[in-house]
Amino acid sequence: MKRRNTPSKEAILDLLAKTKKAMSQDAIEEKLTIAVDRATIYRVLNRFCDDGLVHRIVAEDGKQYFAVCMKCDETKLAANHFHFRCTRCETIECLPVPVHFAIPEGYQVENVNCVLTGVCNDCSVAT
Repeated sequence: MKRRNTPSKEAILDLLAKTKKAMSQDAIEEKLTIAVDRATIYRVLNRFCDDGLVHRIVAEDGKQYFAVCMKCDETKLAANHFHFRCTRCETIECLPVPVHFAIPEGYQVENVNCVLTGVCNDCSVAT
């Protein structure tokens, strides 16, 4: 189904693309240069996820972040790929390489929601 383009949708997608990192709904609301109410932001983000324009990342604290996947090639990484949250700069990013894990025999993975937490490469080099 084709969805109509609105100034709200354009502004939110443009912000996520230019920021090049995952953002929470609160951060998006704060950074938008046009007035968009909280419910509209939430609805737009959910539609973007449904349409595959952005993906949702749930951090270990339960907070949801949304990102246009900039560092990964969706043809090489599955939609259910791993993310990394830096405890120093608070950035959440897609890991550009697969992370391998093992599960017990007999289990079938249908969805992966994993955020690894630590110090990112940029912050490690800066110290």
